[in-house]
Amino acid sequence: MIKEKVLSPFQKFVNLQSSTGILLLATTVIALVWANSAFADSYQSLWNYEIGLVTDSFELKKPLLLWVNDGLMAIFFFLIGLEIKREFLIGELNSTKKVMFPLFGAIGGIALPVLLYIILNQNPDTLKGWGIPMATDIAFSLAILKVLGNRVPLSLKIFLTAFAIVDDLGAVLVIAIFYSGNLDLMLLGSAMGILAVVYFLSYKGLYSEFLTIISGVIVWLLFLKAGLHPTLAGILMAFAIPVRQKISTFEFSDQLESVVANIKKSTILQKPVLSTEQLLLIDDLEDWADKYRSPLQHLEHKLHNWVAYLVIPIFALANAGVAITSEGGLENALIINIIICLILGKSIGISAVIFIARKLKIIEVPSDITNKQIIGVSFLAGIGFTMAIFIASLAFSSSPEYIDSAKIGILIGSFLSAIIGFTILRVKSEKGSFDHS
Repeated sequence: MIKEKVLSPFQKFVNLQSSTGILLLATTVIALVWANSAFADSYQSLWNYEIGLVTDSFELKKPLLLWVNDGLMAIFFFLIGLEIKREFLIGELNSTKKVMFPLFGAIGGIALPVLLYIILNQNPDTLKGWGIPMATDIAFSLAILKVLGNRVPLSLKIFLTAFAIVDDLGAVLVIAIFYSGNLDLMLLGSAMGILAVVYFLSYKGLYSEFLTIISGVIVWLLFLKAGLHPTLAGILMAFAIPVRQKISTFEFSDQLESVVANIKKSTILQKPVLSTEQLLLIDDLEDWADKYRSPLQHLEHKLHNWVAYLVIPIFALANAGVAITSEGGLENALIINIIICLILGKSIGISAVIFIARKLKIIEVPSDITNKQIIGVSFLAGIGFTMAIFIASLAFSSSPEYIDSAKIGILIGSFLSAIIGFTILRVKSEKGSFDHS
């Protein structure tokens, strides 16, 4: 008998994120090599090339780099929003008991790196980069856990994913509050009005994918012109996507049986093509499937591959190309600060807060997770890549030398965090393995 392995939604998520991490690493290496090769000028020219729409009354023209960071990344943030909403409603964060363990980890992983950055920073011009070491890159960190395979328990992967999602939520709030420009309240009010209408329709069970896309584009544009970072439109639109189906499982099952029975009745002779009646019945089946499918899970499923294999790699290609011998000079103090915050700030912050909270019996750590594994995964949390580079580009938008310095610090800090975390978890794993994968 052949035993078919059925993957849970979370295991499929881990597999996808792991593949993304490998692709992310490849595009990062390509960007670094390209930016430091004889073709470096073509790299800079490509991402600084301006495209857009200009009329007498309207102008929307940006360098290609900003179209990636402001436009494509809005899709990434939309997916992050869907994941956050799903986790809080039906996932690993849907109860107080489940959320406390990763929540305390996230608090430590946000607070100490930020505090450490502020303490170590000696240059007033680089102080605004304090948000850089906040978030954890889910794709890279899960890719490393994936390499370890069944040597680490599934509960550790769930913990890493959950606190990384909370980290992302914290980073989004920081971007909204601290990294947006002077606000045009009229345009912002218009955007909020559109969001309110979409939220109300969703609450009433009225959902249209077409309306969501059109509304999302308009809100994105209004946020951009209002001075609020436009990627936030993505996460706010995601919260408007309903998670509940329009019909119950029992109703869908009854309709499915009815349609299948009618298809069988309409089949008189085996033919290579379907009859008109069969085609109509299949259309009915598709309609019922649309009503039964959760809009949130459907969109998340459709977007995962696009974000994993297109949006994030393009972002890495556009942003990771740092010229090591930058003519504008590098801020070494900033580089060292970010490295320390990612490696020590994350690892000490997460581990210390979790150990203290467990000692005080505020949280309950799964029995198959050891102290050494908590320390190991807290080092993996220092892989900040995607969100860290994104925040750096916002914090130092007018200072290219600081952006390059921050990116170098992020790359080195993330790489060292990955090596240390992997080593700790691998040393532990030699003493025993788990069947969870």
